[in-house]
Amino acid sequence: MLVLLPATVFHLLLVARSGPARLLAPPPYLPGLEELWSPPALLLLFIWLGLQVALYLLPARKVAEGLELKDKSRLRYPINGFQALVLTALLVGLGLLAGLPLGALPGMLLPLAFATTVTSFIFSFLLYAKALVAPASALAPGGNSGNPLYDFFLGRELNPRLGSFDFKYFCELRPGLIGWVFINLALLMQEVELRGSPSLAMCLVNGFQLLYVGDALWYEESVLTTMDIIHDGFGFMLAFGDLAWVPFTYSLQAQFLLYHPQPLGLPMALLICLIKVIGYYIFRGANSQKNTFRKNPSDPSVAGLETIPTATGRQLLVSGWWGMVRHPNYLGDLIMALAWSLPCGVSHLLPYFYLFYFTALLVHREARDEQQCLHKYGHAWQEYCKRVPYRIIPYVY
Repeated sequence: MLVLLPATVFHLLLVARSGPARLLAPPPYLPGLEELWSPPALLLLFIWLGLQVALYLLPARKVAEGLELKDKSRLRYPINGFQALVLTALLVGLGLLAGLPLGALPGMLLPLAFATTVTSFIFSFLLYAKALVAPASALAPGGNSGNPLYDFFLGRELNPRLGSFDFKYFCELRPGLIGWVFINLALLMQEVELRGSPSLAMCLVNGFQLLYVGDALWYEESVLTTMDIIHDGFGFMLAFGDLAWVPFTYSLQAQFLLYHPQPLGLPMALLICLIKVIGYYIFRGANSQKNTFRKNPSDPSVAGLETIPTATGRQLLVSGWWGMVRHPNYLGDLIMALAWSLPCGVSHLLPYFYLFYFTALLVHREARDEQQCLHKYGHAWQEYCKRVPYRIIPYVY
């Protein structure tokens, strides 16, 4: 995985700009070090990371507490990700008025990805070294196997921090996710420079993915109960995933459309928008219902839902969205992923890479969820599975 993940990123970047744009074909050429290494790209990366760190450190509209740790303490997290997105947009807007050549960014994606990959490896080594002197109570459940390579990949320490600065929480939703939005914008601006106006397909991809990122940052507090935060250590898997994989592979549809424009009529665009709306409705409805129930089971919006009591004292929702399938939020996510890809047409597999990858990721994550919930809730979880037999897609899976 240490080799395959970076190789996949560079493969996608290379084939997206190639003539055939074949997902399963080898790239048209292998770039040399002179094409990959670029001091300006490295400088741009550090400026970007520095900006996001500065925005993270600004006063937050809210400070939330995470779940209880092994030592019974709770960490505090600033909830200002959406604020960071808005301020970044304002700064980029001012930069564009001052002549910032954002449209030149697509030509730098390859050296930027290389700089980010190298930085991710160095960052992961530092995280691993820090974890070697961390107390046992600070280690993640799965990242302290004793196998250095495995632990380097998964991450030994659960919540590595420097003072109050939480590295994992910062990387989870900030530099990569916000960077994805502005890479998309740069690709749209480059399309305008090449063709005079943005295509309808490019506008849909930009709009859909901006909504997804904006939603994630608006509901930033909900990430504190996800597997990434409460269970997984912070090692190469998450560091590379957050910093490199997200911005350079999630922008694949916009990259494809820049080099391979696709005609899109208004009726088809409206149908794709409907698919997106359905996916978002399921995704947001399921997540909001879960988060509301966790915070206050007596809230009028969830008080009437049927539940199953557990030995831990918590309740399992068995009606509403969570009575339809066990992971309705994953279903909404997959429908939205389909909507992002459809503007690219159906002549190439490449724009659908995200859908294939995300399906595999969510099926794997769902399997991990099932194991943990069975271990945590025991008989109550078995009863829930009998009541709700389908995992992600009703009557299918």
